[in-house]
Amino acid sequence: MALRVLLGIATSGIYPGLTYLISSWYVRREQGMRFAFLQVGEVVVLATGGIVNFAINKSLDGRGGVAGWRYIYIVQGSITIFLGVLTYFWIPQFPEWAHETKRFLTTQEIEMVLARIDKDRGDAGKPEPFTLRAVMVPFSDLKLYVFAVLFFLQNLVSTALSYFLPIVLQGGMGFGTNKAILLSAPPYYYAALPVLLSSLVGDWYGIRGPIIVFNAVCLVVGFCMLGFADQVTVRYIGTFLATGAYVSNWAALSVYQANNIRGQWKRATVAASVSAFNGLGGIAGSYIVRSTEAPKYLTAIWISIGSHLVMIAVVTRTGGLIEVKEKSV
Repeated sequence: MALRVLLGIATSGIYPGLTYLISSWYVRREQGMRFAFLQVGEVVVLATGGIVNFAINKSLDGRGGVAGWRYIYIVQGSITIFLGVLTYFWIPQFPEWAHETKRFLTTQEIEMVLARIDKDRGDAGKPEPFTLRAVMVPFSDLKLYVFAVLFFLQNLVSTALSYFLPIVLQGGMGFGTNKAILLSAPPYYYAALPVLLSSLVGDWYGIRGPIIVFNAVCLVVGFCMLGFADQVTVRYIGTFLATGAYVSNWAALSVYQANNIRGQWKRATVAASVSAFNGLGGIAGSYIVRSTEAPKYLTAIWISIGSHLVMIAVVTRTGGLIEVKEKSV
C-alpha cells in the first residue's frame, strides 16, 4: 500500500502537466484534436496492456518461483522507466523556453508560436512570477469549481467502468476469466474513433459544450443497454457506447477547461485543482460496482446515469453551449 501511494504521487502530475503543456503550445481552436490524440494513445495502451498482461501472466506465472502478477510489474515497470528516461530528452520545453530544446524550432518559429498564443488569449511570453496571491485568486472564480465538479463526475464513471469491466463481463455476462480479460480490450480500441471524430467537430465549429452533452447522452444510452437489457450481445455493445463516450469526454472536458482559463498561474492552479477532484471521483467510482449485485450491477448503472445527467445540467446551465471568443474568459 505504501508503494501504491508513492506510485500515485509520482503519476499524479502527468495528466495535468500534459494538459498545461498542450494548452501552452496551441491556440484554443487547435487543442481539441491534440487532447484527442492524447486520449487515443492512452486507451490504445490501456487496451493493449490488458492483452499483454494476460500473455505475461499466462506464460511466465511460476517461472523461477515468481508469480505472474509480479512479472507484470517487472515488465511493464521496465518499459515505463525506459520511456520515462527517453521522454525527459524528447518532450520540448514550453514555447518561451523552446530554444533550450536542441534541433526543435528556430528563434523565428518560436516567436511565431508565441505571437499566435498571445493573439488568441494574451498570456504567452515570459513566465509570471510566483506569488501566493497568483495561486489563491483562481479559487474565487466559479469556473474552477464547475470544472472540478465535471471532472469528479467524469472519473466517477470512467474508474468504475475501466477497472471493473472484466468483472462485469465475467460476473454479469457469464464469460470465463480469460475471455473477460480479452473482451475488455475491444471497447477501448473502438473508443479511438468517437474521440477523434467528436474532437474534430469541436475544433472545426469552435464549440465544446455541445460535444460534452452529446458524449454524456451516448454514455447514458450505453449504460441503459448495459444495465437494463437481457441479451448479452446488447449489453456488450452498451460497453462500447459507454466506453467511447467517456473517453471522448476526457478530451472534451480537458479542452473545455483549457479554452476557458487564461493566465499562466491560473491555468496551473485550475489544472491541479481539477486533478484533485478527478482523483476523488476515482475513489468514489471504485465503490459503486458491487459484486453482490451481479449480473446487473444496478447501483453502478444508476449512479453512472445520474452523474452524467448532472453533467449535462452543469454544462448547459453554465452557458457551455457556446465556445469562448478570442481573449474572453
